This record gives sequence, C-alpha cells and structure tokens, in this order.
Amino acid sequence: MDKAMQANNMYQSPTNKLQAIIKDFVKVFDIYKPQISVFYQENIYLKQTYESLIKEKRDRFKQLIFQTIQEGKANGEFRQDLPVEITGMAILGMVNWTYKWYQQTGKYSIEEISDIFVDLILHAILQQDINSHAYESILVDKG
Repeated sequence: MDKAMQANNMYQSPTNKLQAIIKDFVKVFDIYKPQISVFYQENIYLKQTYESLIKEKRDRFKQLIFQTIQEGKANGEFRQDLPVEITGMAILGMVNWTYKWYQQTGKYSIEEISDIFVDLILHAILQQDINSHAYESILVDKG
C-alpha cells in the first residue's frame, strides 16, 4: 500500500501511476511468497480483528487501482469502453494469482514478470490513438 501511495503521489499520468503500482505489486510476490501462500490458503482461520484490518487495506488498494483507472479514462489515456470495476478486478486477479505459480528459480525473474504484466495490461487498456505514444514514453522511463 505504501508503494502504491508513493506512485500515486509521484506521477501525474495515470499510465505511469498504474505501471508503478503493478510493478511494485508483482514484486511483493517475490519478497513475501511463503507468507502470501500461507495467507491465501489459511485466511479463513483469522480472528475477526485481523480479518477486518486486512480487508480494509485490500479495499484501499483496490480503490486506488479503480481511481487510477478512472483518472486514465477521464483524461483520455485509457479506453472508455472498459468498465473501471471489471478492469481493476482483472488486474488484481491476474497479479494475485502469481503466488500460485511464481518460482524464484524459474525461467523469468520477478522484474521480467512485472514488465510482461505491465505490457499486457497497458496494451489492453490504453486508448488506441495514444497507445504507441504513451507506451513509448514508458519504455523511455524504464531506461
């Protein structure tokens, strides 16, 4: 959540915000894979207090994703025909599932995986007429 808030405050462009949020979100699965795996498999046993705290943080993160998508639609960076909620949940679902298959010793590094996710997501949601221009600026930002 902290990294997502930093990205939200650091960038004006919703495209850049979303890119940074996704990249940091994916990296969490490299850093905390064992803990995340246990959490997803055993969270039904959490005490109500902890369950409420986690739900609140997850909801804030989800709302930040939704807000970023809405901003992108409002300023013309993102496609108008995609509903905010479905687009946001698709992003969350895609990235959240990483815990099931990601291996630190696998073929792709977490950095490569995050780049692929950003590529897939941005090619899907960027407005067609700015797709190549916006995407080129992201590639320049990456170095």
